[in-house]
Amino acid sequence: MLTRVCITVDTEFSIAGAFDDPRRAPVAEPIVWCNAGGKSQGLGFMLDCFERFHTTATFFVEALHRAYFSADPMRPIARRIAARGHEVQLHAHPCWTVFDDPDWRRRVRAHPDQDDFFGRAEDDSVALIRRGLAVFDDWGLPQPEVFRSGNLQHDDVLYRALARAQVPYSSNVGLSLFDSGDPRYALYAGCHTRHGVVEFPVLTYRDWHLAGHSHLKSLTIAGASFLETRSLLERAHQAHMPLVVILTHPFEYVQSCHLDFGHARRHALNQQRLRDLCGFLDANRSRFLGTGLAEAAGQPSSVRAPHNPVLDGKLWHSVCRMAAQASYDRFGHWELARDARRAQRGRP
Repeated sequence: MLTRVCITVDTEFSIAGAFDDPRRAPVAEPIVWCNAGGKSQGLGFMLDCFERFHTTATFFVEALHRAYFSADPMRPIARRIAARGHEVQLHAHPCWTVFDDPDWRRRVRAHPDQDDFFGRAEDDSVALIRRGLAVFDDWGLPQPEVFRSGNLQHDDVLYRALARAQVPYSSNVGLSLFDSGDPRYALYAGCHTRHGVVEFPVLTYRDWHLAGHSHLKSLTIAGASFLETRSLLERAHQAHMPLVVILTHPFEYVQSCHLDFGHARRHALNQQRLRDLCGFLDANRSRFLGTGLAEAAGQPSSVRAPHNPVLDGKLWHSVCRMAAQASYDRFGHWELARDARRAQRGRP
């Protein structure tokens, strides 16, 4: 049996605090390319890593940002990703449409929850999804088959909206990141049909279980060591799970002290995690296949597997990961602060 592993990359620009501070402005390319040391340590690193290990990924590219960035800086990024052989699917953050309103600051003050799909009216969600689909047409890219909501927010209404917009697949659920409270969407793995839309949740697992208490965690590159990820993939394969979805973002491969990502250093720990994962998939092709989500969704074995297992991690894996992350984060911020002091003194 083959377990397909879908590395999904939410590729988006950032409001960067502009809603809260009039001195700030949204950030476009720097949060995607993440340049550090004269090289792209974000998207550029990822594309090179996937190519080296012959891995196809799914890039959920945010398409509502054009309400602010009228020059459309995401267009060349999306086309570059597609040219490298990866799936480009639709990601949408409703908060960008705030900039349609000339008096958007008043609107944000009155209604701060502008990025929510949860609780949004169905007609409004349909309009947002169709607006995103139209952007792909303008970019000259194939119409997306898979949708991911901003912040993984979802409710039952969103799936009705996706059905009306004729989007067949989605990956909106990551229970440790957002839980709608609806038991129909307590989805940990596998695939599940809601209103005719097939949902492929980000794998959510118990990373520790102790004295009757447990903790849920969704599988991300930034939040799990390679030791944890490999163990979960092995368990998924043993459980005959045909599909595992993993989440990441380009900005997770750098460290920065500033929202504009003007000064950053590469995140060597997270970069090594992605390299190790892709290398593992490449070396174990008889059991695992790194593939796009739409391609995997079209496989009958995936569509016929609605089971919803909760995999268990190992406590010592979690402890080692937390210690490594805490140490690396402290070191990275010390390095960034030291670089800033040197720059102020005019030293190289």
